[in-house]
Amino acid sequence: MSEQPAASRIQVEALAEGFKARAGQVAEQLGLPLTLADADFSLQVGEHGLQLQQLGPDAPGPVRVDFVEGGAAHRRLYGGGSGQMIAKAVGIAQGVRPRVLDATAGLGKDAFVLASLGCDMSLIERQPLIGALLEDGLARAAEDFDVAPIVARMKLLKGNSIDVMLNWQGEPPQVIYLDPMFPHREKTALVKKEMRLFRPLVGDDLDAPALLAAALALASHRVVVKRPRKAPCIEGPKPSHALDGKSSRYDIYPKKALKP
Repeated sequence: MSEQPAASRIQVEALAEGFKARAGQVAEQLGLPLTLADADFSLQVGEHGLQLQQLGPDAPGPVRVDFVEGGAAHRRLYGGGSGQMIAKAVGIAQGVRPRVLDATAGLGKDAFVLASLGCDMSLIERQPLIGALLEDGLARAAEDFDVAPIVARMKLLKGNSIDVMLNWQGEPPQVIYLDPMFPHREKTALVKKEMRLFRPLVGDDLDAPALLAAALALASHRVVVKRPRKAPCIEGPKPSHALDGKSSRYDIYPKKALKP
C-alpha cells in the first residue's frame, strides 16, 4: 500500500475519558491531530483497542484488527488447515513450514493464517495508520492464551516494503508473499468494508512491479503474488504457474524447491 493517504483528513479520538492519554500517545506517534474539522476518518481509541472509523452518512462500520474472535477465530478453527490454497501457494507441506515475509500485510489476515499453520512470519505494512491497527491487534492477541503462541510467530517490521527488502539484514525469507492493492473498480471488489475504507486512504499500489522485483531479488525459494482471479499478472517476469480460486488466484514464482 502506498505511504501517503490520498487526500484524507484524519483525526485521533478517545471514545471515553479514560482513553485520552492513550489517544494523545497515538496522535503524537502518527503525527495526527486530536480534533479536526471536517475529518474524513477517525482513529478511535477505546476498550477494544484501536479502530478506524470512516466518517460521513454512508460510511461502513469501524475496522480493527482482531485475531482472537470473529473471522480470524473461525478460520483458525475451521478454515481447512494446510489444505487451504494459500498454504499450498507458499509451499506448506509435510515437514515444510517456510519462513515467510508478508510484504503487504494490511490487517494481517493472511499472515495470521500462515502463522497458525506453523510458519514464522515477518510482516511489513508501510501505511503507518494501517500499521498502527496491526500493531495494536498483535499486542491484544498476545494476551490471549490460545492465540498468543500464534502471534509470537508474527514479527511486525516498519518502513517502506521495497526499502526493507532491498536493505534486508540477516538470513533472507524463504518465501515472500505479496497482495498489492489492485486498481480494480468493479463493485464486487469493494464489498468488504476494509476495502471501502482502504481505497480513499491508501490508493492503489502503483509500484507493484518494483515490489515484485525486490521480492524476487530477496526470497531464497519462491515469491507468491495474490491477485483478483481475472486480473493480469504484475508487470515483469511471468509466474511459472498459478493456483486459481473462486475470486482470487496465487501466481507462483519459484526459485528453489522447498524441502523438509
